[in-house]
Amino acid sequence: MSYKAPLKDMMFAMGELAGIDRLSALPGFEDATRDTAQAVLDEAARFTEGVLAPLNAEGDKHPSTWKDGVVTASPGFKDAFRQFAEGGWQGLQHPSVYGGQNLPKLLATPCIEMLNASNLSLALCPLLTDGAIEALLTAGSETQKAIYVPKLISGEWTGTMNLTEPQAGSDLALVRTRAEPQADGSYRIFGTKIFITWGEHDMAGNIVHLVLARTPDAPEGVKGISLFIVPKFMVGDDGSPGVRNDVHCVSIEHKLGIKASPTAVLQFGDHGGAVGHLVGEENRGLEYMFIMMNAARFGVGMQGIAVSERAYQKAAEYAKERVQSRPVDGSAKQSVTIIRHPDVRRMLLTMRALTEGARSLAYVAAAYSDLGHQHPDEAQRAPHQAIYEYLVPIVKGWSTEMSLEVTSLGVQVHGGMGFIEETGAAQYYRDARILPIYEGTTAIQANDLVGRKTLRDGGAVVAGLLTEIDRTLAELHVHPSFRTSGAFQSMHRHLHAGRDALQKSVRFVVDHAKREPNAVFAGSVPYLMLAGIVLSGWQMARSLIIAADKRADDASFYDTKIATVHCYATQVLPRAMALEAAVTAGLCADGVPMLDEDQF
Repeated sequence: MSYKAPLKDMMFAMGELAGIDRLSALPGFEDATRDTAQAVLDEAARFTEGVLAPLNAEGDKHPSTWKDGVVTASPGFKDAFRQFAEGGWQGLQHPSVYGGQNLPKLLATPCIEMLNASNLSLALCPLLTDGAIEALLTAGSETQKAIYVPKLISGEWTGTMNLTEPQAGSDLALVRTRAEPQADGSYRIFGTKIFITWGEHDMAGNIVHLVLARTPDAPEGVKGISLFIVPKFMVGDDGSPGVRNDVHCVSIEHKLGIKASPTAVLQFGDHGGAVGHLVGEENRGLEYMFIMMNAARFGVGMQGIAVSERAYQKAAEYAKERVQSRPVDGSAKQSVTIIRHPDVRRMLLTMRALTEGARSLAYVAAAYSDLGHQHPDEAQRAPHQAIYEYLVPIVKGWSTEMSLEVTSLGVQVHGGMGFIEETGAAQYYRDARILPIYEGTTAIQANDLVGRKTLRDGGAVVAGLLTEIDRTLAELHVHPSFRTSGAFQSMHRHLHAGRDALQKSVRFVVDHAKREPNAVFAGSVPYLMLAGIVLSGWQMARSLIIAADKRADDASFYDTKIATVHCYATQVLPRAMALEAAVTAGLCADGVPMLDEDQF
C-alpha cells in the first residue's frame, strides 16, 4: 500500500482552523493565499507519493551502510534527495534573500507532514538542516549566513546538530568536547559526539555540523558551552568546499527503526583538531542551540502525526480486504471483511481521531508562530509567540506519544499479520518509537511545559487558551445542531469536563511548585498529555461547528469529519479526567512518597 496525502483535511486545518487567510494579509506573506497553498500541497503530494513513499519500505530492508568511515545511503535515497533539493522544498519557509521562498510556517507544515509520512528516515535529514538554518539566521555572523545558509537552503549541503556525548545524554552540563582558540580566530575542536542523525552520508556535497563545545576558560556547567560551525569539508571565503576537515564517522548505530537514517558517532580532532568557527558569542552556545532544538521539536511532533497518518491508511486498507468471522449483528451468515466488526471500526476511528486532533493543534500552533514573527503590530507579536512557545512541547510530546498508540493500534488491526514484517505495519510502530525520545524525551518536554511555559508566567498563557475554549463551548451550546446532534452534545459535555480538568491541573502546578516540586514534576507528563488531549479536543470542537455549517458543500467529507470528532469526544476526551487525577495526586508529596531507590 502506498501513501496518499490527506490533502482535503490538511487544507481544512490550514484554512478553517489555522486561518491562512489571516496570514496572507500579513506583510511579506501576501502570496500565501489558499490558491497558492493548494498548488504547493498538490505538488508536494505528487513528489512525496511518487518519489519518496516507494523508498520507505526498501530503506527499512536495506539500511544505510558504513565502511571505512564512508556512509552510503539506502538505494534510491541519493537521487530522491537530489529531486527534493531541486524542487526547492528545503527553502519553503526560509528567507528569499538567501534563496528560500519566504512562505509561512503554516504552509510549510503540511509539506513537512507529507515528507515524513512518505519516508520518515529520509525526512530526518532536511529536518536537521532546517534547524541549522534557523540557528545560523539567528546567531550567525553576516559572513557565516552568506556562506552557509544559501547552500543549506538549496540542499547542496545539509546540517546536523551535535549535542550528545557518551557521558552526556540530555544533561548538557557534562559536555566535554573542547574548542581551542587559534591565532587566526578559528578554533580546533576535539571530542566525540554520538547519536548524530545523518551525521555522515553521500547525498550532499558537504555537511555543516553545529557543535557544542567548551573553550579553555569557560565556566562549568551549561553556562560554559559555546556553539561552533564545523563543516565536513573546509569552506573557502567564496563558499567553495575544500579539503576534508578533521571530523570522521567511526560507526553508525544499529536501531529498532528508522533504519535508513544513519545515526553516526563522530570523532573530532584525531588528526590535529577539526577546524571550527564560533557562532555568536562564547558561552552562549546552549541558548543558540535551543533555537535549533525548538525548530526540531516542532518538526518531530509533525513526524508523530505523519507516521500516525501512514499507519492509519495502512490499517484501513487492510481492514477493507481481510475477511474473517461473521458479523455480531447477524447481518450476514458468512465471514465478512473485518471492517464490518465494531471493535475494528473503533480502533480505526480512534486512530483517525487522534491523528486529526494532533494535526489540527500543530497547524494552529504554526499559525501562532507566523503571527508571532510577522504581525505588523509589535504589541501583537509577543502574545502570539508566547502561545506558540507554550504549544511546542505539547505538539512534540503529545503528538509523538500519540503516535505510539496509533501505530500500535495499526498492528492490532492487522492481528497476527501485523507482527509479521512483510505486511509493513510493524515498520511504522518501530519507526515511531524513537520520536518520544528525539530532541528531548517526553519528560523533558513536560518539565519545559511546567517550568518555562506554565510557572514562569503563573499560568497566564494557558489561562488565555482556557478562555478560548470557553468561547468554543458557548458556540457549541447555542448552535442549531446542539439539540439534535449526539456529536455536539458529547463534545460539549466532554470538552467542558476536560477544560475543567486542565484548569485544575494548572492551578495545582502553580500552587505547589515551590513547596512541593517533586509532587508537581512527578505529574508533569500527565499534565502534558492532558493539555494535548484537551487543546486538540478544542480544535476538534471548532472543526465540528465548521463541519455542521458547511455540510451542504461536501456532505461526504463533513459527515466523516463529524463522525471523527464524535469519536474524539467519546473515546479520547474522557481520558482528561484520569490524567487530572494523576497530576493532582501529588505522588511525591509529603505523606505520599514514591518508593526509595532501593525499593525499585
